[in-house]
Parts: sequence; C-alpha cells; structure tokens
Amino acid sequence: MAKTNDAAESHYDASGIQVLKGLEAVRKRPGMYIGSTSARGLHHLVYEVVDNSIDEALAGYCDTVHVTIHADDSITVVDNGRGIPVDMHPTEGLPGVELALTVLHAGGKFDKNSYKVSGGLHGVGVSVVNALSESLKVWIKRDGKEHYMDFVRGDTTTKLTLLGKVKEKETGTKVYFKPDPEIFTDLHYDYATLESRLRELSFLNKGVSITLVDEREGVQKQETFHAKGGLKEFVQYLNASRKVLHSEILYADAERDGIGIEIAMQYNDGYNETVFSFVNNINTHEGGTHLTGFKSALTSVINKHLDKANIAKKDKELRLSGDDVREGLTAVLSVKVKEPQFEGQTKTKLGNSEVESAVKTYVNEWLAEYLEEHPRVGNIVIDKALQAARAREAARKARDLTRKKSALDVGNLPGKLADCSLSDPAMCELYLVEGDSAGGSAKQGRDRMFQAILPLRGKILNVERARIDKILSNEEIRTIITAIGSGIGEEDFSIDQARYHKIIIMTDADVDGAHIRTLLLTFFFRQMRQLIESGFVYIAQPPLYRVAKGKEEYYAFDEAQREEIATRLGGGPEGKANVNIQRYKGLGEMNPDQLWKTTMDPATRTILKVNVEDEGQTHRLFETLMGDEVEPRRAFIEANAKFVSNLDI
Repeated sequence: MAKTNDAAESHYDASGIQVLKGLEAVRKRPGMYIGSTSARGLHHLVYEVVDNSIDEALAGYCDTVHVTIHADDSITVVDNGRGIPVDMHPTEGLPGVELALTVLHAGGKFDKNSYKVSGGLHGVGVSVVNALSESLKVWIKRDGKEHYMDFVRGDTTTKLTLLGKVKEKETGTKVYFKPDPEIFTDLHYDYATLESRLRELSFLNKGVSITLVDEREGVQKQETFHAKGGLKEFVQYLNASRKVLHSEILYADAERDGIGIEIAMQYNDGYNETVFSFVNNINTHEGGTHLTGFKSALTSVINKHLDKANIAKKDKELRLSGDDVREGLTAVLSVKVKEPQFEGQTKTKLGNSEVESAVKTYVNEWLAEYLEEHPRVGNIVIDKALQAARAREAARKARDLTRKKSALDVGNLPGKLADCSLSDPAMCELYLVEGDSAGGSAKQGRDRMFQAILPLRGKILNVERARIDKILSNEEIRTIITAIGSGIGEEDFSIDQARYHKIIIMTDADVDGAHIRTLLLTFFFRQMRQLIESGFVYIAQPPLYRVAKGKEEYYAFDEAQREEIATRLGGGPEGKANVNIQRYKGLGEMNPDQLWKTTMDPATRTILKVNVEDEGQTHRLFETLMGDEVEPRRAFIEANAKFVSNLDI
C-alpha cells in the first residue's frame, strides 16, 4: 500500500482529537478494558498499539509496521504513518500525543475527518496500554521534527521534548511499553499468538508489511507478513492442507453504498465450511448483517445456477440449503464500515442493517456473473452442493432419531446414559467417559443430583473426514447428540435445548485417551461449535499418580508434582524408596471414591474450559491433525515431537 501525499486528505492535527474524560478506572478495573489480566489481556496491549498503526494504513498513510518482543518481554511497535499529533489541543491545553496517551477515549478515530474507517473495537486505544504499563515511551516523527515523551503507569514523567530535526518525508510513531507486573498475572508473550494476529492483519490490509521480531534468549526469530493479494492469500493459507476443487480463488474488492467489500472464496473436497468475517479488521466471531447478506446471496445465486444447469430433472427439483452450498467452502469476507454498530455477547456481531443489503446486492451480481463466465467452476460448485443435498436427505431419518420433542422429554434418551435428577441445564453436568469400566466407576462416584454419566465405547467417528449422513449413522455420535439435546449443524442447532451447561470430556491419560479426546473436540468444533462458544465444553484433569505412605495419600498430575510429594513424604530424596507410587494407566483403575475426590468433586477437581482463541489457527489444526492429507500431519508431528513430555508406548 503506497503512502499518499494528498494535502487535503492528510489534515490531521490536535484539533482532530475529541476527548471523552476518565482514565483513573483503568488500573482499578483492567478487565473491563482489555478482557483479563492474564495472557489474553497481555497480548491485547500489543493489538491496541498495532491497531493505531493499521488505522494509519487504512487511511492510506502507512505501509510498514515493525513489532519487537524484547528480551524482558517489553514491546516496541514502530510504523511509518503520519505520527501522532504533537501540537496543542485547542480546548484541552495539552499536546495531542499527551491527550491520546493519558485520556481515555481521546483519539483521532472519534473524528471521521481524521479516520473515515478505523479498527479497534472499543476505541480505548493506547491510553489503556499506558495506564497498564510500568513504563511507556513514545517517539514521533512529523513535520521535519522528532519529539519524545515518557510515562510511568499512565502518569507523564517527561513532558513533550523536541529531540531534533529529521527529513521532511520521515514520519511515523514508535511506542515502547513494558507491561506492569502489578497488573498482569502472566508477563510472557507467546510468539505464536502474536504471529497469528499479525499475519491475519497483513491478509486483511493488502500491501502492508508487518514484521515481528523476537529478541528473547534461545528463541530469536523474525518474520515479515506481506500479502499483495490480500484475502486471496488468506484463503490460500487456510486451504494449504486441503485438496481444492478449483485452482482459481474467486475474489472481489469493491465499494457499494459507501461500504468497502472484499471477498475471497474457494471450495475444497472436505465436508466442513470455513467462513470468516471481519469489520474494519475486527474478527466478527458471532457474524452479523454482513455475513447474513453474504450467505443469503450465496444460497440464492447457486440455486438459480442450479435451475439453469444441464443436469437430471430429479437433481433440479432439489432445493439447496445454506448448509449444502457451504459444504467444503473456505471464504473470507471483510467489510469497511464508517459507523459500525456491534452487538452480541462479546460485541463482535455487526448490527448495521444497511450492510446486509449492500453485501447481498453486490454478491448476487458479482457471483452470478462469475459463474456464468466460468462454467467449469460453476459445475464444480453445483456438483459439490448436490452431493451435500443428497447426503442431507439420506441423513434426515437418522437426524430425527437424535431429536427430542422437548428439553423435558426424556423418553427417548439413550439407555446407557445415567442421567441426573435436576432438570435445570445451568445446574447439570454431563461426563463423556471413555469405556464401560471408567463409566461404572463414574456412575458410582458421582453426585446423582447434578452429574450425568455417558460411557463411550471405543473411538468415535472422525467427523473431519465424514459427511453428515455418515456422522448421523454412527451410533456413538447419535447417542451424544440425543443426550445433549441441542441438535447439530448450523441450521438445526439450538443452544436453548442443551440439557447440560457443562459437558466434560473425561478420558484416560494415555495416547488412546488423547486420541478420543481429540475426536470428541473435532466433533464439537465442527458440528456443535456453539457449545464451545457458550463455554459449555470442558476437559477433566484426572491425576497421573497416587503417592502414599502409611495412611497419607496424595495425587500428582505430572512427574514434577510426583517427585515433590514423594520427597516430602519420604523425608528427603533418600526416603523416596519407602513411598508407594501408583501410576494410573486408566480411569478404570481408580475406585469410585478416588475418582470423585480427584476428578469429579467441584470442590477439589480441576477442569479446563475449551475456548477458541484463534479461529483460523483452530481450523488449520483440525484439518492438519484429522484431515485426509498425510504430509501436513507428518510435518506437524516432526515439528512438535520435541514438546511431548509424556508418551505411553
């Protein structure tokens, strides 16, 4: 993306910064502003600073962003944008940069003359980063001069200082910050997490070069993300381990009714859809009007194309559903909206009605024209959708078997389900347990009031490689769906019908147990993802060892904990030989009271909630580990084998 020099467009000074007061609450309630004070919030600090640079790129004034993780996990972000204004604000009596860094909701993105479109969800911006950093320093180059300021925990320590002259064309902002240990519980940046978001931003902002450098000892590395093709390269990246059905990626980049619309899509031979949507670089996980418009237009255009296609009459009589036309689809939709209105539980669902109309109208025209001009691709898409429709018809009877008349109708629940007494889903837990032996122990050890047990026999079907008819013909999967009661798939799923608000996967702590757990997670992610998004899916953490001496017994979840307990019970390293250590190969080796005490009692257990932090990476991971292609899986295993700490042979 080339930098523009249009004087009329580049008017950006302190008068363009509007002020909404109040910064003192940030340090008291940081979670309100960055989500959490754990790793998630820590990484959010980087995103806030980078978002400012990307806003400059969206406005056409920046094409290079450089992010560095220093040896002490402090961060520097440098861009070649216009530079934060340093002149005095006309009403606040402070330099623009000091306002932006010390006052909440003070920034150019509130003034549409400075930024027509901007990212960043809440506009809290770099002032929050400043408040939550033990040190923040900023350098600004603009108007042939370089200025500097620094801060401690949000307070100005060095007033705006002129460092000297620079070349007139040399512009940009450099921000250094060190997260405050008084605020954050985790002060270690994960390279892969930052890498994923910066790569995503490069796809969404074609032509912008984003470099990530890690200076920490032992892990030094550097990568540059630069996507000339924008979303086309995003789809190519997502489909890297899949077999595509047509080589050309369908791509459009246009403006309709003042709304920027960019779309890339390509079909693969899989059975799952991978559709991402963004608004002003924000990943709209919950969708919204832009995604509704896209899906509606896609279904309509392909059904119209089916009517014109030279195929058998029985196929023409089929009406393709949205699920049918999106089977095997990988697509990314990105819109740029001047005044986005967000709603939904996580404020990542677009509510602007005018965006739906604009996207729907444009996609109808663009896609219909493309399929007319590229009949081979059109035939591939029609054939893929027809196969899905036939499978859907074949699966209808199997699907009906998994449905209940209502959430209170338990007449057709699976016979091997040991249900709980309570009927309030918010109070109820369902344990999916590996094997009848462990299932027996769990049934005896549970609290029957609120804990239900469903034993699973062996490994369920790998849904990554199966169409819906095959999925619903699998007895174990039908049993799970019937027990949960919510239905499956985007069009038939209802979170309100879920009979349990905690679904806990409890498998053995060995390779087979890990495989079963992965199969179940694949199933939930692909077919019942709303359960994960609603925070209903958990993984039990049974202990690996029982360490005992005399009447004293403790449980260890890893080798280090085992050694610590054994040394303590033995009175030192020499006495460990007198300590009894039992290695649990499976849940069935625990008696009911041990299983309750270690793994099922809410007062003492540890369970891990399953979250999707990065949707794109999650899609790729399941595709790599569970898909048909062998080479990507082999490469993943070779790259990650060194991290395996416990392997049963």
